[in-house]
Amino acid sequence: MLRFSGVFVVPLVPAFVFFSMVSAAADEVTVFAAASLTNALNEVGQAFEQKGKGKVRFSFASSSTLAKQIENGAPAHLFLSADLDWMDYLAQRDRIVSGSRVDLLGNRLVLIAPAGSPLRIDIKPGVDLLGLLSGGLLAAGDPDHVPAGKYARAALEKLGAWKGIASRIARADSVRAALALVERAESPLGIVYATDAAAFPRVMVVGVFPEGSHPPIVYPAALVKGHDIPAARRLLEFLRSPDARPIFEKHGFTVN
Repeated sequence: MLRFSGVFVVPLVPAFVFFSMVSAAADEVTVFAAASLTNALNEVGQAFEQKGKGKVRFSFASSSTLAKQIENGAPAHLFLSADLDWMDYLAQRDRIVSGSRVDLLGNRLVLIAPAGSPLRIDIKPGVDLLGLLSGGLLAAGDPDHVPAGKYARAALEKLGAWKGIASRIARADSVRAALALVERAESPLGIVYATDAAAFPRVMVVGVFPEGSHPPIVYPAALVKGHDIPAARRLLEFLRSPDARPIFEKHGFTVN
């Protein structure tokens, strides 16, 4: 503000400056996504930006944490969950845009150990994971709310191993946190997604859970109600495009 002879004058800001600021904000998409999508989505986001379709900001955490933040009004434009339950949770609370939900990706559940482990485990009914822990803890997402942990519990129950090992679970707040416990050799074994295991060279897959031992691992995506902007719709469309598909497949996901 300027003052001339007792008169205050507010300098005029060109209209195009305001338009540019609003346009920039409208082209930036905030995505809340499951931690297991970190590597793949960062690469997809770069491809989206390079094509001039908008800017992307990611927030990665457990699907449960993100869903509750969205429920409480967090300004996310797009949500990608690691399971159907947490997307259902938001749908039941009228927090996603009707008709925007898609089942985007699939994954596999694996047993990991620190790199160099001599173990090779045939995961089938009767498998003695408790004995293989040798007094240690089995790292997994918290089965009470983390999708990877819920899949792990379902698989262990199906295989008849849950009752004996339930008290030996190191309950992590995300699948990446569970992987880190094995990576640092704080846990001798862990249950994570195949895509996470492939992304970290300091762990190795020592067993693969049969697909029928747990519900199919599905990653749904949807626009968040109240924050539906054109750039978010462009990104959701891009996630399903031929440009994104090879990136997801390179990181080990199946594309629906």
